[in-house]
Amino acid sequence: MYPFLRLGRVTLGALWGRRLEPLEESRLRLRVWLGDLDSNLHLNNGRFLTLMDLGRWDLAVRSGMLRVMLAQRWQPLVGGVLIRFRRPLPPLRAFHLCTRLLGWDHKWFFLEQRFEQDGHLKAQALVRFLVRRRGENLAPGEVAAALGYPAQSPPLPEVVQRWQEMEALV
Repeated sequence: MYPFLRLGRVTLGALWGRRLEPLEESRLRLRVWLGDLDSNLHLNNGRFLTLMDLGRWDLAVRSGMLRVMLAQRWQPLVGGVLIRFRRPLPPLRAFHLCTRLLGWDHKWFFLEQRFEQDGHLKAQALVRFLVRRRGENLAPGEVAAALGYPAQSPPLPEVVQRWQEMEALV
């Protein structure tokens, strides 16, 4: 089940919280609830991906991206996720979900999302998404400019470049 109550809480927190500058990190404090658990009694691997939606939503609202996307009728679409699970997240414990925009290329925006608990990295993901309007992909540079982001993307990390190379082989 999609975590609509959490989404509502995140939305209210983002609307009344501090606005984020372009490329600044979103940091959500969440908790592992019993409905999030798998048979091993830790956060289900699929639930990690669902909770990552909340981090992207918080970033979009706090950075002003959502307002522009609604006004322009843009649709952000996730096109891929690379995730590495490092350590389990146990039940009923709080953790932080950190989300930040790394940069963009000619087609994709790239985000990093991290799950942290007690100073330990529990999972780390790279997410690529694009923005569409009326069935067409928009150039990330155009979208970035409309959002007030720098005209030029920051240098993308090597892992993003390798991901792009790997995708070209498939």
